[in-house]
Amino acid sequence: MIISHVDETKIVTLPDGLYKNVQGQVLISPACGSDQNVLRLFHIAEGGFSANHAHDFPHYIYVVEGEGTIELNHEKFPIRAGSYAFVPNNAQHQLVNTTTTGQTLKFLCMVPVEGHKGFPE
Repeated sequence: MIISHVDETKIVTLPDGLYKNVQGQVLISPACGSDQNVLRLFHIAEGGFSANHAHDFPHYIYVVEGEGTIELNHEKFPIRAGSYAFVPNNAQHQLVNTTTTGQTLKFLCMVPVEGHKGFPE
């Protein structure tokens, strides 16, 4: 069990390459007793993007702040605070911060525990 605040949660920088200008926070995970899902908060700075990839588990995404695009199966959709998306298994996807004002794109991303890989904690 965990009750906390995002301001008290460690922020890690994801390595450039597949990602650019991306940081993340693990909010809920097996470390606090969640045996089915992991909830992360991603921060994509201006000019940044998440990995362009696909995998055999779903994503659930909710945009908290900022704006950008989500590419899903090679089609781009605008997103902004309040937008949400379901990314099914094996769907190509990528999120991009498209602002030019310095605003960060922040989104919650929930995946099954087996999908929480390669995140430097």
